[in-house]
Amino acid sequence: MKSDWLALALSYVFVFAAIFAGEGLRKWQSYSTDFTRKFIHIAVGMWSIGTVLLFQRWYFAIIPPLSFVAINYVSYRQETFKAMETGERGNLGTVYFPISFTLIIVFFWLTRPTNYPGLIVAALMPMTWGDAMAAILGKRFGQYKYRFLGSTRTMEGSLTMFLFSWLATFLALFFFPHLGLLTSLLYASIVALVATLVEALSPWHLDNITVPLSSALMLYLLTR
Repeated sequence: MKSDWLALALSYVFVFAAIFAGEGLRKWQSYSTDFTRKFIHIAVGMWSIGTVLLFQRWYFAIIPPLSFVAINYVSYRQETFKAMETGERGNLGTVYFPISFTLIIVFFWLTRPTNYPGLIVAALMPMTWGDAMAAILGKRFGQYKYRFLGSTRTMEGSLTMFLFSWLATFLALFFFPHLGLLTSLLYASIVALVATLVEALSPWHLDNITVPLSSALMLYLLTR
């Protein structure tokens, strides 16, 4: 039980350190909110590794993401942490992401008791790296735009989404469940393709829900 309490404390230390680092980049280095928001997004997503390595019980592991559903909603309403807020009404991405994080932890921890660590991390990688890098590079270099249900994206951003999703998912599958090189490459390709299509078709900032959950579903089906 002591290890779970320590993991709980480290979770909050890590996430708040990421938020304050983002605030520092915004205030003192003049980085844009778009950048600092994605910086925090990636850092929090990467804590999935800490989650599966440190926690012993799933009901402890979901406490941090569940609490950040409420914390992030308050920040969204009050703009408490400006480094992760766009100021755009209706953009609840920072609230949706910890919801997805929680659901994926519970789902794989209970359905895949022997290899849940790699599957949890892999399911979150398309959102963590793919979506974040697509937003950063797509906005900077994107020229070929397309629209769906009121959302504008770029072909360059979608390609970036696929490549970073594939790489991050492959690394998670290869090093955690030890699925083997070819199997990890194949599964990562399928998950990245699905995640990219889902992200492109997701309206109203819902990709923080749809992308992680569709990635989790594909991994579940592939590893049945």
